[in-house]
Amino acid sequence: MIVLTPADYRTTAWSGGTTTQLAIAPEGAVYADRDFLWRVSSASVNTAESDFTPLPDYVRLISTLKGEIDLSHNGGAYLRLRPLEIHRFDGADRTVSRGLCTDFNLMLRKGRADGTLASFAFDGTPQILTFERGLSTVLVYCVSGSVTVEEGLERAALSPGQTSRCEHPDSVRLVAGNEPARVMVCKIRVMEGKEESQ
Repeated sequence: MIVLTPADYRTTAWSGGTTTQLAIAPEGAVYADRDFLWRVSSASVNTAESDFTPLPDYVRLISTLKGEIDLSHNGGAYLRLRPLEIHRFDGADRTVSRGLCTDFNLMLRKGRADGTLASFAFDGTPQILTFERGLSTVLVYCVSGSVTVEEGLERAALSPGQTSRCEHPDSVRLVAGNEPARVMVCKIRVMEGKEESQ
């Protein structure tokens, strides 16, 4: 298990604001080269209307951490994306957004990686979530409050803005304590025969 903090992240500008890359695979891959297996990022949308960068080789999953946005794909009707909601779409779609927010993104290379993005809100009642085996990577991003991630004998307490990254875990447990907390969880599988290099 690796714990990542804002000092480990990489922030770049895009047409509608800034994007902070939390993790990418394989290690050392460059987003601009468009040859990565998967990428997790959080972007600030600072303009009232913006166009998403076309990513035809990728499937995208998006949620908002703060604020709401309306999304339109290929000139279709707008849909409202609220905090904690997850929206999956094809990176090849011509996507326009309206509204200001901070979002959270998972990008998956078509035919080489698959996965899910989920959000969990804890109300201060102690809880334990256990994730299935057979995953290539599990990333947990702490949005607010604090949570503990357990993988085997390893434990990591996450504060807001921190991420735990578990590679090929036997099992991952997420333990919430006596205060409200919110996390984003990425579960990623790399296709057999297409394992990422470490």
